[in-house]
Amino acid sequence: MTGTPPAAAGVTVLISTGGTIAAQTTDDGAVPALGSAALLSAAGKVTIGTDIGAGDDGTSRTPSATRTVDLMSVDSSAMTVADQFAVVRAIADALTDPAVRGVVVTHGTDTMEETAYLADLYAADERPVVFTGAMLPSDSPRADGPSNLAAALAAIDDPAARGRGVLVAMGGRLLPARGLFKVSTTDPAAFDTVQGTRRADDPPVPRRVLAGPIPVGRPARVDAFTLYPGVSPGLIAASVAQNAAGVVLAATGSGNTHPDITAEVALAVQRGVTVVVTSRVPYGEVTATYGGGGGAVDLRRAGAIVSPWLRAPQARMALIALLTSGHDLELITDFFVAQQD
Repeated sequence: MTGTPPAAAGVTVLISTGGTIAAQTTDDGAVPALGSAALLSAAGKVTIGTDIGAGDDGTSRTPSATRTVDLMSVDSSAMTVADQFAVVRAIADALTDPAVRGVVVTHGTDTMEETAYLADLYAADERPVVFTGAMLPSDSPRADGPSNLAAALAAIDDPAARGRGVLVAMGGRLLPARGLFKVSTTDPAAFDTVQGTRRADDPPVPRRVLAGPIPVGRPARVDAFTLYPGVSPGLIAASVAQNAAGVVLAATGSGNTHPDITAEVALAVQRGVTVVVTSRVPYGEVTATYGGGGGAVDLRRAGAIVSPWLRAPQARMALIALLTSGHDLELITDFFVAQQD
């Protein structure tokens, strides 16, 4: 028999990394304890009641064959950038097998928006990749992990999930990784996107896939800072002095700050540091509108790149990936400018 097997005959790869979905409660708090086999067993007891990967009768379309990979067992707040790249490489490795129809990754929700978006940057394959997690530990009477994982596994079978880049299944929603951020520390539907309030006819956040291999070796250092009234003017200079390759600024409003920060940005850019400006406001597009010495217009003139849709955590991941791969300032600028298309 030749050719790629049909989706129904394929294999789904489940990669576990830890997080609350794998956690059990101890005297020292909830800590990751379960492996992928235990997570898969719990998910197999769930019937999907939403439209995520569900059949016409509301029953689950959970894949019949699943290959498990226990990659790591950590709280996602303790992940390093090297760990995040390891997850992306594990996804790529899984997709080298033509019999694999998709990949599901269980991940802590604290930094899921970052790792999922990093994976999205390299997701040139049309086969679905779905991240999922939980807001309650596995031993909670109201544990949401099994239903989230069942939905993620079922989504692999959904033709509508193909070619959409990396997706996140949480709390009955299936969202794109790009533009994603965590909106609640308690709600099972813990995520939304920067276009959460967009009109139905608005285009989605543009998607860019990085050409070339997933980088190996030490990732570039990129620092991120939230700006506020009275912010120390030495903040960026300290990063430059410590050899940061890039800086991401979560500015107020539509990318605005104090004129002193603009001066620091100019000095950083002169010393070869790439500076990206976004907003600390969760929703909406960031545009260079204001001047006055510290507005986004001034920051852009000082050499900063304005990120229209990616907020600081995801803009940082994009900049890390671009710098680690050795891309120059022109290509990096083009990457972020293309987010406006």
